[in-house]
Amino acid sequence: MKSKTDEELIELIVQNHRPALEELYDRYVKLVYSFSLKMTKGDGEKTKEIVQQVFLRLWTTKRTYSSAQGKFANWLLTITRNIAIDLIRKEQKHTGAIQLELNEWRQIPDQQTEDVPQQVSRNLLKHQIQEAKQHLSEPQRRLINLLYWEGYSLSEIAELEKKPLGTIKSRLHQTLKKLRNYFSEETGGVRHGK
Repeated sequence: MKSKTDEELIELIVQNHRPALEELYDRYVKLVYSFSLKMTKGDGEKTKEIVQQVFLRLWTTKRTYSSAQGKFANWLLTITRNIAIDLIRKEQKHTGAIQLELNEWRQIPDQQTEDVPQQVSRNLLKHQIQEAKQHLSEPQRRLINLLYWEGYSLSEIAELEKKPLGTIKSRLHQTLKKLRNYFSEETGGVRHGK
């Protein structure tokens, strides 16, 4: 295995040849680890998770590397960077969601002091959001969930859905347009937040 090029090893990995993955791991684990450590600002646990995901992606991917794309190390670091960004984004969204839930929970006792118009307005907005979701198709609801609540990138969603990236982008555009039109009709053309 040691005599094989990175490109040859990737071709073997696509054919589920485990020793090829082990060889690439031995060659590049220190590089991927140190790069990930910088991306996570020294968080060892996150770094280990990123390293695992990078090599898992190499094992499960059916895309091959070609030396025409540039150096293998750069290609591998691009994968590492994307995984690190996705992990950080998901964590921020998760932390944000928890913070939002905590804030809502903390506000429960304060609802008695909140004036009635504010309570009605907040409840109306929640109802409108639920109502708006009902006007979306199942693929549109799934897209909104994956993108905004679960933190997936559009390219990851395209992979999950087994659809071209252009189709996912078009679906997102149509979904947002549908929601915008719904809220425009509901509010009589008045746009919130403007």
